[in-house]
Amino acid sequence: MKLLAVRRLLRIQRVVIRYRLDDLLFALPLPWFLRALRYALPWRWFPRKTLDLSRGARLRLALQDLGPIFIKFGQILSTRRDLLPEDIADELMKLQDRVPPFDSQVSVKLIEEQLGKKISEVFSRFDVEPLASASVAQVHAAQLKTGEEVVVKVIRPGLKPVIAQDLAWLFILARAAEKLSADARLLHPVDVVSDYEKTIYDELDLLREAANASQLKRNFDGSPLLYVPQVYWDWCRPKVLVMERIYGIQVTDLATLADQRTDMKMLAERGVEIFFTQVFRDSFFHADMHPGNIFVSTVSPWSPQYIAIDCGIVGSLTPEDQDYLARNLFAFFKRDYRRVAQLHIDSGWVPAETKLNEFEAAIRTVCEPIFEKPLKDISFGQVLMRLFQTARRFNMEVQPQLVLLQKTLLNIEGLGRQLYPDLDLWNTAQPFLERWMRERVSPKALLGNVHSQFEQIPHLANMARDLLERMSQPHALNPPPSWHRRRDDWFLRLLGTAHLAGGAVLAAGGPLNQLAYWPAGIMMAVGLYLVVRR
Repeated sequence: MKLLAVRRLLRIQRVVIRYRLDDLLFALPLPWFLRALRYALPWRWFPRKTLDLSRGARLRLALQDLGPIFIKFGQILSTRRDLLPEDIADELMKLQDRVPPFDSQVSVKLIEEQLGKKISEVFSRFDVEPLASASVAQVHAAQLKTGEEVVVKVIRPGLKPVIAQDLAWLFILARAAEKLSADARLLHPVDVVSDYEKTIYDELDLLREAANASQLKRNFDGSPLLYVPQVYWDWCRPKVLVMERIYGIQVTDLATLADQRTDMKMLAERGVEIFFTQVFRDSFFHADMHPGNIFVSTVSPWSPQYIAIDCGIVGSLTPEDQDYLARNLFAFFKRDYRRVAQLHIDSGWVPAETKLNEFEAAIRTVCEPIFEKPLKDISFGQVLMRLFQTARRFNMEVQPQLVLLQKTLLNIEGLGRQLYPDLDLWNTAQPFLERWMRERVSPKALLGNVHSQFEQIPHLANMARDLLERMSQPHALNPPPSWHRRRDDWFLRLLGTAHLAGGAVLAAGGPLNQLAYWPAGIMMAVGLYLVVRR
């Protein structure tokens, strides 16, 4: 693996030299001794053809040459116009779906191998010229024998060895960063690369992408917010995906959206609502929402609907992560910085000995400037940098399990800036978050929790029966120690308390169902006996 990493490093070095990426570095405000290094680099002594290209074009071509991992990095950067110069951002936008395609005959051969049939046996029409070509796969338009217009996605050949080399180099960099920098250790770079390794390999399995698309489509079935194309499972394989062809406007094509008289304010607000719905209602979110994967339907521009494709990367949160994130966001929206600080301490994200007042003041300093301003006046890049400064001061650690969510937030911000710069992100999101939190404590939600607890009652009953049987057996030779008896008494009282609580809740539903009275009475009687017994 180390040999692969060295080979990849040499490849990266050659690409840097070819496209003169050192120009971007030396354009930064560097100390004099680092600026002097430019004259010691041999490749700067001779003119290169690539110098005729703009700096943005050189960076784009370099990322393109380095392969899918670097292309995806460029895709993320392309959404951050607040951090990048305009010319570089414009060039990186071309990475979305303008990667050179691979040989169409190779594509046809791969599809036929995966399907086990000739192209002509499955499709009445198949366009050999690719419809689009991206970093991991390319797409062909086609028509099934049954008449449906579809797209056929096929994985690029020979990707795994290149990805393995890139990941080997990234792991070496991550381990070096952890050893050499205390700040880097707070970011868990090795864990982040490990998560990315799983993500990129998952993206090479198109059956997984098909399943993700089906789940997302089911979550938004009939919704005016988001449409997800239908998957044709009969023709899906690990390296081939066949799904409904959609027709829409790419979300970054602002001129066409304007010609359609699209309600840009509603479009931007619905983007925020889709994000929060996926994260909090469904705990299943599209985690590759760069502009190349998002379109806008042409059907109703006055009530615009998004169309999402490429569900190869998705994320989900545990209930604990959801609750923690929601309470923090809610506290942010309320500007309750003390609550935010306390939540960080309670969750263990910062050490328990952290001084609450100092931490609260630091968070207020970072967050207060972002409120009561339109999105166009807020630089979340600057906020992130200041939050990192706070993290270094209070040893706050970035949680690797939220990396995908953080990436999605970056993409949402980038899209919001382009669609409707005056969007008030916080006021748009706050009502949704308040409604979600109210629903979590609604009678319906609480009743659902009670029902889930009732499902455990048979298991508790079996445990109680086994315990009673053991207690009824004589211990002539080896009487149980006193701590065993105390443990058993504690367990029985706990079980009795559960029966009392369950019976009370069940009885409370009596007017709706009179049959609930008898089970409730029995449960409460058993519970009372177990609690008061000696």
